[in-house]
Amino acid sequence: MELPQTQAKTQMNLKRSNSSGPRVLLTGTNPWPVVPRLVLALCAASCDVGVVYPNQNYPEREVEEVGDVFDYNGRSPLKSLQTAIDSFDPDIVVPTCDRSVEHLHELHAISQSQGERGRKTATLIERSLGSPEGFPIVSSRFDLLKIAQSEGILVPRTASMTSAAEFRQWSTESTAPWVIKADGTWGGQGVRIVRNMDEAQRSVEEFTQGIGFLNLAKTLLLNRNRDWVLSEWRQSRPPVVAQSFINGRPANCAVVCWQGNVLASVAVEVVTARSATGPATLVQLVPGREMIAAASKIACRLGISGFFGLDFMIEEGTGAVYLIEMNPRCTPPCALPLGGGHNLVAAFYSQLTGRALSSDQPVIEQNVISYASQSEGGVEKSSLDSTRAAEERIRKLLYPMSRRSVIGRLLDFVRPIPRQEDKPVSFQAESLPAPANKNAAAGIAVSMVTR
Repeated sequence: MELPQTQAKTQMNLKRSNSSGPRVLLTGTNPWPVVPRLVLALCAASCDVGVVYPNQNYPEREVEEVGDVFDYNGRSPLKSLQTAIDSFDPDIVVPTCDRSVEHLHELHAISQSQGERGRKTATLIERSLGSPEGFPIVSSRFDLLKIAQSEGILVPRTASMTSAAEFRQWSTESTAPWVIKADGTWGGQGVRIVRNMDEAQRSVEEFTQGIGFLNLAKTLLLNRNRDWVLSEWRQSRPPVVAQSFINGRPANCAVVCWQGNVLASVAVEVVTARSATGPATLVQLVPGREMIAAASKIACRLGISGFFGLDFMIEEGTGAVYLIEMNPRCTPPCALPLGGGHNLVAAFYSQLTGRALSSDQPVIEQNVISYASQSEGGVEKSSLDSTRAAEERIRKLLYPMSRRSVIGRLLDFVRPIPRQEDKPVSFQAESLPAPANKNAAAGIAVSMVTR
């Protein structure tokens, strides 16, 4: 398959002519399943993969799927990234969490200030993420939605504020319920659905004031990786974003793009989620034309390269599609080996090499997809066993131990208290047909066939 001429002009030359594929460096600080799945997908595409991840006593044995693993140190994250870049010498960098995106933005600014000495790193980051003019926007929920609105994309009524007093003034023109979000948070954390003024003010104060010394001490005591907790506690409090609540069901799309042009896309509607504001666990593939159109407008406006995702709410009754936020990194659909031009890793590989990915790669044939792993309760043995062993080995390499300290794990065992907001949520919609089989409805991991 030949690339369009406009893409061929921007195709990069791989550093090593004898390499079977591009050298891809993944960066991440969270143990999200998308990381091992992305490693497997990239390795299946003959990429050389390196990973920057927090060092949690890696096992001694080698894991053949990962070329190199570098320590992502919370005390000196930018130095960790620079060391990995210098050592691995990647063709491209792919962030897998919001925190690592922000670190790459900071490293780019520092590298630019170093003149010729930092030119190589700055160029690599621009090649990986796109135009630096868009860096501040993709990291700000409020600024991103302003840009989206100017592009004609439907967004909820939104405001940025730094105090409860500002919220009270804003709320006079908007009726409850509201959604309160703290910038600089991800994975459903830092998001509250509030139903009255008292709940709203408590949430705004919580996000603007941050955690106190007692809560900080508790967090440090119960968690293993304390470096990230301390480094973020010292930072100034980010702005709080308030949105009008859209009554409906969540949906999202993921795209891979190059210099503002979308190469491939996936759109899904959420069937079940871990909580009202948490990540999806079961999704339904949909055409999602409005979602993909919104992603194309944002990618073009900001000159984005690489992977990103957009979250939406589909309003009940009207079916209006509201953009609620952006995830400027890999999201779960990015690693799905889908057919019909929806394989993001295949499009990514083709853009980097000018070659089409082999057509004998396994692809997903189901419409209902579970993100649940076998380790989660209620998930039966799946047909992904051929890759499951490799995925589990990679997962153990990246995060082989619990993030909780010994005391934290003991407390979880003795007193497992589920929070109200962690209750699973199901979303019913006429546009979502019933799963093709009962296994999909029960949360079976996606099945794959070879074509």
